[in-house]
Parts: sequence; C-alpha cells; structure tokens
Amino acid sequence: MSGQRIVPFLTLPGTAEEAMHFYVSIFPNSSVTSLTKIDEDERGEGGRVVNAQFVLNGQDFMAMDMEEDFLPDMTWAVSLYVDCEDEASFDNYFDSLSADGVVMMGPEAVGELRAVAWVTDQFGVTWQLVWK
Repeated sequence: MSGQRIVPFLTLPGTAEEAMHFYVSIFPNSSVTSLTKIDEDERGEGGRVVNAQFVLNGQDFMAMDMEEDFLPDMTWAVSLYVDCEDEASFDNYFDSLSADGVVMMGPEAVGELRAVAWVTDQFGVTWQLVWK
C-alpha cells in the first residue's frame, strides 16, 4: 500500500478557486499545484473549477466547484484538524478562518490543551484548531 494516499477533497458552490487561494495564503509551506476549469463550450458553467490541487503545509488537497442543484450539504461532522505549534500560529489560523465564518467553540483551554477552537470558515469548511 505504499502508493495509496488519502487526500481531502472539497466540493464547493463556485468558490473552489477562491477558497484554495485563501487557504494557501494562511498556511506555511503551501502552494497551488494545478487548476483546471470548465471551458465555455463544455458541459457545465464556464469558468467553474473541475479540478484544483493544492498543498497546505505539506498535506495534499483537492477541490472542485459543483452546480447548486447537485451540491452536497457541508457538515461539521467531518472537519480538518490543525495541530498548532505555538500560540502565534493558533491565533493566526483562528483569526483568518473565523473572519466571515462562524466560531462554533472557543478559543478556550480544554484539559491539558492550551487552546482549542472549532470554526466553520466562510466557505463552509469546519476546522478544529488545537494548541498543545
């Protein structure tokens, strides 16, 4: 199973490119690796993202746009967990991801953890931020 990878794949309502660039701007060691859009003469709305590939702090991600009629609901039952190295990175991620989003919990200390927060960002993606 050495070739198997598990890659988070985000399906968004026409905001895949914007979300990808937003996330890449927040996390270190991040970049866009590819972006393919629908042409005007193809099936679907021209300009929508068919496939976006990007890296956030070494973790591969993929994203695409989907027409509203077929778009699945986002749920916080699945979230992206970020283990923060220090208070500054925790604060940066929290401030960036909560802007125009919804803070579901925290930031607050929980047990041995210095700070924990659950945030659903402006794109509907839920993040768990933890600073040990």
